Amino acid sequence: MPENSDVASHPLATGSVGKLLLKFAIPSIVSMLVGALYNIVDQVFIGRGVGMLGNAATNVAFPLMTISMATTLTLAIGGASNFNLALGRGDKERAGRVIANAIMYSAIFGTIIGAAALLLLEPMLVAFGATDDVLPYALTYTGITSLGAPFIVMSVCGSHLIRADGSPKYAMLCNLSGAVLNTILDPIFIFVFDMGIAGAAWATVISIIASWLMVMAHLINFRSVKLKANYFRPSLSVLRSITALGMAVGFNQLSMMFVQVALNNILTFYGASSVYGSNIPLAASGIITKVNLIFMAVVVGFAQGGQPIIGFNYGARKYARVRRTFRFTLSSATCVSVVVFAVFQIFPREIIDLFGKVNDQYYQFVERYFRIFLFMTFVNGIQPVTANFFSSIGKGMRGFFISLTRQILFLLPLIIIFPRYWGIDGVMYAGPLADFAAACLAAFFIVREIREMKELERAESR
Repeated sequence: MPENSDVASHPLATGSVGKLLLKFAIPSIVSMLVGALYNIVDQVFIGRGVGMLGNAATNVAFPLMTISMATTLTLAIGGASNFNLALGRGDKERAGRVIANAIMYSAIFGTIIGAAALLLLEPMLVAFGATDDVLPYALTYTGITSLGAPFIVMSVCGSHLIRADGSPKYAMLCNLSGAVLNTILDPIFIFVFDMGIAGAAWATVISIIASWLMVMAHLINFRSVKLKANYFRPSLSVLRSITALGMAVGFNQLSMMFVQVALNNILTFYGASSVYGSNIPLAASGIITKVNLIFMAVVVGFAQGGQPIIGFNYGARKYARVRRTFRFTLSSATCVSVVVFAVFQIFPREIIDLFGKVNDQYYQFVERYFRIFLFMTFVNGIQPVTANFFSSIGKGMRGFFISLTRQILFLLPLIIIFPRYWGIDGVMYAGPLADFAAACLAAFFIVREIREMKELERAESR
């Protein structure tokens, strides 16, 4: 089949893979880090201004944020993947409909999430693991941040679509501006205005709205295709295409939510019969989860940075270039994983000190949790990079399955079974075993896919 000249000369098909990966990955990493930093900044100022119960409250509220991010990333990754595949085939009308529908559905689903959270606020937070001491703080924080749910979904989804449009730096600025504003407003609202945990929540909402306004400004003037008014009519067929390729990363986020809820309840239950009590494990595990999100933001940022290159070249049948991009992406993610593993093992006390000083039992639990639960961090780049790769080449179901492995297939059963025999320590030992098993399974699938791709390449060259 002769190549379309626009496709053959496109920068994604001709540019240096390493340079292209950095071009798309760095803004993506910054964007992902910004999302993690929203939570980290809140944790730091809440820990210092409100205390351990405030940090526990943000941990209880975190599953709702995860639901929002699951919806966001399903639409964002699915929309961007379909968009790049359509551009790779030269189908600009299809590409425009995908972008417009991703925007519309992000507004619809974000509004539904926010409204449902406000209607079910207290029972939802109790189900998420709030203790009697933590619940008042959680109600205040989550009640306010729920108002920002539509803007969270629209701004994060929109920034991914902007990056797919070839404007990764602007996408980065959209997210970075919100993070900077949040960092400025947090201490003002918490300490100067003495608003406590409510101040942190309002700072987050205001900052997200600021990012959303910047995203909307770009989407009005999309670069790669002209977004016609009729493209914005919601289409179930387009939504199915988007969710088919985005559900891998979206369900990975949802699985994190299920595990977080189970983890919160298990930690408070087994913590009550340990020397730590219920609130120390609940607060500490929330901080550690969010610190680990910074690492995962870098890894997922590399995976998402490779997505437009992989998707475009797979659509253009440039399979050798697809494989080269995957190797660059995985190597980069693995280098980061090794460095972060060393940091987690050597400096757990220094990391946790950023979030306020508590007592000796708290530090003892945190140091053990860091070193044991996150012991296999150095292999944790394999699963997300592989899952995103399959979504990028249009094999959403395979990516979907791989995204299930770490959280649902391995970790969730282990954190339920192990504590029955080893108490709260069982939760810690479940983490590295789940990480190792998920990495091995992902490696098996990607090796098989690369072999199939080489066979397809040989067949087409005959």
